[in-house]
Amino acid sequence: MGIQSDKIFINLPVKDIKKSVHFFNDVGFGFNAQFTDENAACMVISEHIFVMLLSEPYFQTFTKKPVSDASAGTEVILAISASSRESVDEIVYKALSSGGQISNDPQDHGFMYAWSFQDVDGHLWEVIYMDESAVAQG
Repeated sequence: MGIQSDKIFINLPVKDIKKSVHFFNDVGFGFNAQFTDENAACMVISEHIFVMLLSEPYFQTFTKKPVSDASAGTEVILAISASSRESVDEIVYKALSSGGQISNDPQDHGFMYAWSFQDVDGHLWEVIYMDESAVAQG
């Protein structure tokens, strides 16, 4: 079996830390204050998954490549699970009411329901509910 890790830290460049924190707080995410300052904010997805929102100048210190403009191009789509179809809709509606934009229309595949939004920096987020019992039945 390959590499195993018990945590994941996703690093995303953002234009305005305070604006991004406000947006994701409104959507319903919390932050770890111990790892949050004027350059970075540690958004908690779960006990094992974190998104480090990094100011673009600070993000640039980690790479020699130019920082992509997420409002103009896509490098990654962040997909998170939800506990129900209603939770998918609730998360997306919160994102929209907090300044986000629709990325794609809802997709209903019977066993899986997904809807996506763009955050205030244009990063793409897909929220997915999967009915595990329907998947197990084939």
